Amino acid sequence: MAEYTVVNLKEVEDMALKSGLAPNLEYRSGGPLELESSGLSYQRLAPNFRTPFGHKHKQQEELYILVGGSGRVKIDDEIVDVKTLDALRVPAEKMRCFEAGPEGLELLAFGAPHVESAAADVEMAPNWWAD
Repeated sequence: MAEYTVVNLKEVEDMALKSGLAPNLEYRSGGPLELESSGLSYQRLAPNFRTPFGHKHKQQEELYILVGGSGRVKIDDEIVDVKTLDALRVPAEKMRCFEAGPEGLELLAFGAPHVESAAADVEMAPNWWAD
């Protein structure tokens, strides 16, 4: 058996469909990669769409790599502009939320350390970034 895993993230189930956030959000987890020390997700936001919740973690620091488009991210009380190929590190305890610009936004999110239960590690805050 191979000691590596290859997965095309576009072929992984879109979890945003299950949560009723599609077509404005696409969310594909790297779970099928069977990562041992980290986590990964692919996310695509439709033009001018803001994620309808903020979130933070108990353990996982996250690194976001913007692979397409542009937008903004709110981290606690600060709003930061982001564009393609920006890399953004957010500590676990900081609340964050993304908003796409006019061309949309695509990103890869890497989290470490690996947690047994992603649901137990995350704290969601609906409508956290309100105008």
